[in-house]
Amino acid sequence: MFFVDTLEFEGLGNRSYLAGGTRSALVVDPPRDIEQVIAAAARRGVRIALVAETHLHNDYVTGGLELARVTGARYLLPAGASVAFARTPVADGDTFTVDEHLVLRAIATPGHTPHHTSYVLEEDGRGVAAFTGGSLLIGTVGRPDLVEPRLTEQLARAQHASAHRLADELDDQVPVLPTHGFGSFCSSAQAEGDATTIGQERRTNDALTKDVDTFVAELLAGLDDAPAYYAHMGPANAAGPAPVDLTPPAPADAEEIACRLAAGEWVVDLRNRVAFAQGHVAGSFNFEGQGKLATYLAWLLPWGKPVTVLAETPEQVADAQRELVRVGIDRPAAAATGDPAAWIREGDRLASFRRARFEDLAAVRERGEQVLVLDVRRDAERADGFIDRSVHIPIHELAGRIGELPDGVVWVHCAGGMRAAIAASLLDAVGRDVVAVDDGFDAATAAGLTLTRPDGTD
Repeated sequence: MFFVDTLEFEGLGNRSYLAGGTRSALVVDPPRDIEQVIAAAARRGVRIALVAETHLHNDYVTGGLELARVTGARYLLPAGASVAFARTPVADGDTFTVDEHLVLRAIATPGHTPHHTSYVLEEDGRGVAAFTGGSLLIGTVGRPDLVEPRLTEQLARAQHASAHRLADELDDQVPVLPTHGFGSFCSSAQAEGDATTIGQERRTNDALTKDVDTFVAELLAGLDDAPAYYAHMGPANAAGPAPVDLTPPAPADAEEIACRLAAGEWVVDLRNRVAFAQGHVAGSFNFEGQGKLATYLAWLLPWGKPVTVLAETPEQVADAQRELVRVGIDRPAAAATGDPAAWIREGDRLASFRRARFEDLAAVRERGEQVLVLDVRRDAERADGFIDRSVHIPIHELAGRIGELPDGVVWVHCAGGMRAAIAASLLDAVGRDVVAVDDGFDAATAAGLTLTRPDGTD
């Protein structure tokens, strides 16, 4: 008998897998913090014999090298991936014994990267699971534009061919187990559903239902911006990531927090957006610990700039620290917890800004007040409709474009409230009068706000 355990990493929108038999197992695309992988293997009572990477990841730092070192497992990496450390290079068709009756077979599936490799777990010669990494995802495929712009169309065509190869070689009932597609920006679209099979993808995936030219044209037209920190992930993985240090960061008092802000460092408040709006250290930024912390903080943070984190509890700091090491932000410069009043020097006051809903914005416009509406959603989101007379600056561009905004009160919104809170904190930090719209975008129409499309239609 075999098993497959899925390890979810919701903050990054990715999955890793532990799969094996009664005595030994393999791990596919592990996270950088490897403790939970080791714990999962211990619960199963198996030895980790193989650690397999489908590709050099662009969206997170892998723990594969360290996991292999700690467990003594063979570290499998596609032969075409250029790395600075010893590993077992994997070529198309290579097989590796996982456990009695269980074999792992490599299938070259270029497209997400030139060297991308999928792995099929076979029991007595029958495929029982396909680990497809960034190749065939749930209802879509991995992006082909993260390696080199000049290769994008070539890799998009390779994605089409790789999807067909998997569909041709595997039976309909074989589960498809991708790494990306659950919120990761490595996916060309977000997964529809939580699980799939080769047969289901054969019926519904554009890569398998459309001709290559149509598929490529639509895929390339739908690509949106990728997080800026992706540029640092591939090189880090190729160099060989160091082990992580998750010991608590040094405590910061009010004086140190003020000094770090004065030095131009980032002070990040992990509390929920309601609490932050009510009272926060002036100049700090709000990245909710329960949101997509790693993705958006790493995307907006000038790479390498020191970060001090503020939170209600040490546990929240620890959780954030774990999320951040997955994207190469290794050590917060300092941290403070507890009551925000203790984070400011005597005589200083906490800053605050207003929160509202779309119905409040509609009422303001109904009264004839002139306010600036700032939409910080991505291009693809705005293409589906936007509030009439709104200004568009995607959240990841805002810090460098605040100067473009005219004077006056800024009502900032996104699709649900989290990114609006980040944007509001960026604006508040430079002294703008801001109102954070904490509402689902569907409520804009219900509130009577006029929506427009890029082509001018309602």
